[in-house]
Amino acid sequence: MDIIKTLAAELEIQPRQAEAAVQLIDEGNTIPFIARYRKEATGALNDEVLRNLSDRLTYLRNLEERKAQIRTGIEEQGKMTPELAAAIEAAETMVALEDLYRPYRPKRRTRATIAAEKGLKPLADLILAQEITVPLEEAAQAYVSEEKGVADTAEAIAGASDIIAEEISDNAEFRHGIRNHTRRTGVLVTAAAKDAEENGVYAMYYDHQEAVAKVPGHRVLAINRGEAEKALTVKIKVDEEMVYRFLAHHIIKKNNPYTTPVLQAAVVDSYKRLIAPAIEREIRNELTEAAEDGAIRVFGKNLEQLLMQPPIAGQVVLGWDPAFRTGCKLAVVDETGKVIDTDVIYPTAPTNAKKQADARAVLTKFISKYNISLISVGNGTASRESEQFIAEYLKTIPAKVQYVITNEAGASVYSASKLATEEFPEFDVGQRSAASIARRVQDPLAELVKIDPKSIGVGQYQHDMNQKKLGNALGGVVENCVNRVGVDLNTASAPLMEYISGISKPIAKNIVAYREENGRFSSRKELLKVPKLGPKAFEQCAGFMRITGGKEPLDATAVHPEAYDAMKKMLGQFGLDLTDVLAGRENRRLAEVTRDQRFAQLAETLGIGEITLRDNIKELMKPGRDPRADMPKPVLRSDVLEIEDLREGMILKGTVRNVIDFGAFVDIGVHQDGLVHISQMSSKKFVKHPLEVVSVGDVVEVRVISVDVKRKRIGLSMKM
Repeated sequence: MDIIKTLAAELEIQPRQAEAAVQLIDEGNTIPFIARYRKEATGALNDEVLRNLSDRLTYLRNLEERKAQIRTGIEEQGKMTPELAAAIEAAETMVALEDLYRPYRPKRRTRATIAAEKGLKPLADLILAQEITVPLEEAAQAYVSEEKGVADTAEAIAGASDIIAEEISDNAEFRHGIRNHTRRTGVLVTAAAKDAEENGVYAMYYDHQEAVAKVPGHRVLAINRGEAEKALTVKIKVDEEMVYRFLAHHIIKKNNPYTTPVLQAAVVDSYKRLIAPAIEREIRNELTEAAEDGAIRVFGKNLEQLLMQPPIAGQVVLGWDPAFRTGCKLAVVDETGKVIDTDVIYPTAPTNAKKQADARAVLTKFISKYNISLISVGNGTASRESEQFIAEYLKTIPAKVQYVITNEAGASVYSASKLATEEFPEFDVGQRSAASIARRVQDPLAELVKIDPKSIGVGQYQHDMNQKKLGNALGGVVENCVNRVGVDLNTASAPLMEYISGISKPIAKNIVAYREENGRFSSRKELLKVPKLGPKAFEQCAGFMRITGGKEPLDATAVHPEAYDAMKKMLGQFGLDLTDVLAGRENRRLAEVTRDQRFAQLAETLGIGEITLRDNIKELMKPGRDPRADMPKPVLRSDVLEIEDLREGMILKGTVRNVIDFGAFVDIGVHQDGLVHISQMSSKKFVKHPLEVVSVGDVVEVRVISVDVKRKRIGLSMKM
């Protein structure tokens, strides 16, 4: 297999792009570095395409390695033929490859191997050849042997039938045909398990049938969970008669009255006992894998939107971790993210007038003393009651203070973690959680990277899928986001920096330790003094590390140090001063440079690629620009609605909290998120997936179409 050509065809890119990307990956370059600083080599492939290429490269290389192992195994048996070698070389999947290897794979003891040990293989071959001209019992008499454990002709025929059934099962062509038939025409059938709860969670699947080819991923995962919880039984139903006809057509070449009945019975036995269970497992695994891949993609997109929410910078924020009996934990966080005060108040049930008065007094003191302008309220238990209390309190004070409901998923995981203990050794878990909730609005990316992405809660069925695959995919999303934004080398935490290209967890800790011991970094080059951070790691990370007010002004930009000389030379040629450029006073002249007819010649003279030169000029026009500035801003509130206040037809603004396969959940300020079903997302086009229309963090206008107060369900529509 030509891996480069295969990658190019699958990803719809040029072979030269695939070849360059593979070479860069093999040289130890990270995906973010290749995507940002090696665009000339790859033809500007983005990080998503590069990650897909990297994943497929690993799969295809594993496939080639397995082919070599299988070829060696068959050759050692002396059974390799030119046709088999060609089939192995042409195999495009592991399943197809293992089908070819099945007849030659060392087997555990089966009914067929035991029969072969008894000397019944020649009888099986005679039956398959269909040349027997005497009653089968008569032909089988020669194989009856007390010494070999064949008591009579019936036992001999049964053993030969077992051998035939296994040979049918081992045939790659048969398996391929039956597998495709099952994929095309099979029906996934679910039923209530013996002890299933009568109106349980999975009641809708107690008598459910759906074509294998059409079952959506979210239903596959739901059915899998129901089966794992012993609430459902699941099977794949196919037209068995069609399978029997298919096998018989290939095996029974003539109507021999002595062999045909035995072969027909062997066909049925082979399919029911050997082929059907294996293919059902394979197809269930295929459905699960496809469903997991789809769910991981949705989770990844949701996570990306959540991480890339714009920070609310320059404000003192009061973090509010709501609770009932144990009280609401408060943490005041200054503009830099430092926790400067904490307290616990009891405004929610069980409470009384004195406790509520005390809570108002604490809020008044905090707002006055620290000039708080924003309260970040976690959306967990007692958040609705806390929100009601805050909204009523804000009406009684002259200061302009707003509040925002913040997704606190994972806050409890973080607050009990070793990292939180190291960061806030003097705080309890509630205070740590409140601090995290405050910081999530000041800089969502910097705070959320401290939490396992799987715990952030913007996916579905994440606990039911392959955890390693999920972890790798979400880790890649976090890595892309952190590198897209970049980090301040003098303020970034170790958990944030370890996602930077080329920086491992130990190196991130070494950077922080070096900073604490030697003070602020004055230049990117100083990174080379950090223990274990060598030239290769420096090449990978330098462009994503920012230093403001350092010795080298370009250190505050995304321009890579390898391009400093070229950019300074370019500025000199056009009489541009670097200080004026970075202050934004030369944007017009920089724009003229990119439009110059001699731009390609300029790039060549500078020894830099055209794409990189354009990127760097764009960066100089907006140095250190935060890409999150383009994302929707959080909805800040000063009043509150109750679900009872909702009426059909009301138009409201809300924030998309989660996107799933069948719709999106939107926070409209009534504590209970409303569901915009996929069918209610657009009146202008057919929507195949909600991500075509909305993303986590989007601020959308919705119309209330149904309210079920008792069940706390809200139906919303984006069709206006």
